[in-house]
Amino acid sequence: MSWSSLTSMIRSYREALRQENTSPLVLARMYEEEFKKDMMALKVVPPAVYMRVTENIPQIVAFIEGIISNGHAYATRQGDVYFDTKSIGSRYGKLVNFGNAAEAPGVRDKRDPRDFALWKASKPQEPYWESPWGRGRPGWHIECSTIASSVFGSQLDIHSGGIDLAFPHHENEIAQCEAFHKCDQWGNYFLHSGHLHLKGSSEKMSKSLRNYITIKDFLQSYTANEFRLFCLLSKYRSGIDYSDASMSEARSTLFAISSFIHNAQAYMQGHLLCQTIQEDLLWERLSSTQASVRTALADDFDTPKTVDALMSLIYHGNCQLQPITVKVDKTSRSPAVFGAMVAYIREIMDVLGVDLLDRKESGVADSSGVLHNVVEQLVHFRTKVRNFALSVDDEVPQDLQNSVQRQRKKPPVDRVPLLETCDALRKNLVPLGVHIKDRGINSTWEITQLQRETTDKKS
Repeated sequence: MSWSSLTSMIRSYREALRQENTSPLVLARMYEEEFKKDMMALKVVPPAVYMRVTENIPQIVAFIEGIISNGHAYATRQGDVYFDTKSIGSRYGKLVNFGNAAEAPGVRDKRDPRDFALWKASKPQEPYWESPWGRGRPGWHIECSTIASSVFGSQLDIHSGGIDLAFPHHENEIAQCEAFHKCDQWGNYFLHSGHLHLKGSSEKMSKSLRNYITIKDFLQSYTANEFRLFCLLSKYRSGIDYSDASMSEARSTLFAISSFIHNAQAYMQGHLLCQTIQEDLLWERLSSTQASVRTALADDFDTPKTVDALMSLIYHGNCQLQPITVKVDKTSRSPAVFGAMVAYIREIMDVLGVDLLDRKESGVADSSGVLHNVVEQLVHFRTKVRNFALSVDDEVPQDLQNSVQRQRKKPPVDRVPLLETCDALRKNLVPLGVHIKDRGINSTWEITQLQRETTDKKS
């Protein structure tokens, strides 16, 4: 991010504070909750822990003091603290050849134009915290270095982010962490993703440019799975052009995958009759697809090639799943190979974040409460019917009471169909994820799919 866009963002933030007439912490928490809701709607797996800068100010101050004591930072008379880029020599500039850096307007007392702020003295109407250098706030980059070090220690394996953050943000993170931890290499791999563009625009999609679509609006037209496919059809390092045509391609790809799985399941269940399957050919295609996918993902996560390999497997599977209109006697069946193909496709798509087993999309995720109420009423009605069917005449002669109690009570013959219907309903709901357990005169139920999602969110 350039200095001018950063100051523009700060001005926008101040304006938001003024208009909202609320504290910075409350406003930040409001946006944080909105962000979490959007990520949940897109089925993004939440992090194990949320770390907030405002809750780590003492750690940030201590981190800056460590860099100063190691001889890589200095404080100014104005209460600012800057990183001394000359102190690490040629190690500054690992990610980007930035050339001659220009000093930002209005900055004084910097030893080198490339030096960047670790701590900034507070200005009027800005939030501030106490520090050894006076009231101020953390610099832009030091927050990430401190929090990442507090969680992962002195070395990081993989660091990701947008390509626009390579310099100065990631570059400065590296300098800070290597200066603090006294190491030669802090991060092993930096994965920089390309920008999302509106079709026909060279500018990245950005709130400041007002050329964006909100996630809520997007999900009115498309699903989270379709958006995931849209991203997978391009390399993560490349820019992506968003348009109705590109989303239509993603939707068609997802539909083709789902249709194949549906047809393969119909064949495996005996509902789809086909000519004799060339099973050896499909086993060979499955093996070659697995090898191609491993090679593609090992090559810098080449998801377009991965999806192409899966679609090629699906094409050959569909070629074999040609229904016949005339019944043929003694036609051999090959359900095992289709079971293996479906399992593998689901496995890879699940790794890539596309849950083909989950029919509920983000647009109706909020209806889970309604679903619970519907199931509750259904089970309640079934319990009443079942108890009525199980009820027997309690007026038993005294002399026969003991012998009757020894025998298992049987429902009247005319009520047996009711019990059979209750049992059939219980069995038919199992594939839909609803499990009913009869416990005497009471019945309990659970929805296994929703339990799995809750477990995933907590993990």
